Amino acid sequence: MSRVGKQPITLPDGVEVRIDANSVTIKGGKGELTSPLFAGITVEQEDRTLKVLCSDLKTKKTKSFYGLVRALLASNIIGVTSGFEKKLELRGVGYRAQSQGKKLNLSLGFSHPVEYLLPEGVGASVEKSLITVSGIDKQKVGQVAAEIRAFRPPEPYKGKGVRYVDEYVAMKEGKKA
Repeated sequence: MSRVGKQPITLPDGVEVRIDANSVTIKGGKGELTSPLFAGITVEQEDRTLKVLCSDLKTKKTKSFYGLVRALLASNIIGVTSGFEKKLELRGVGYRAQSQGKKLNLSLGFSHPVEYLLPEGVGASVEKSLITVSGIDKQKVGQVAAEIRAFRPPEPYKGKGVRYVDEYVAMKEGKKA
């Protein structure tokens, strides 16, 4: 039995839950998110708590979905109440970023500027060499941050590139003469 799946989820004030046959919709102050329900998994609401129930704990696939559904619902509740954010740092001479509405202009040492169009539901703000990606969907925020980082990942010799704020890059020693 999943240790994650059997934990109940407490609902904060201002969060509404609608449970359908194969999806759960969570609505809060920042927006609305929908999570799918898989075969053999059901969700029950009692007062201000949600419980994820599994009908068949014998198959490995159903057991894995049991914990997954509970984790997705918990992430959605956090997303609609407080949201998620990832911070990226630009390191390197001449590395700059500008936010223009739904577009992020990056100058990363290439011969051309890199333009990144932000998807729906995700925003980005730039402050000097710090890019903050924020939104209510944890997966989208992480994906956008990973795509921005992939334009110029940090290199191990000088440390130049785009990195997460809390990321550690192991530095290598250069050539010896």
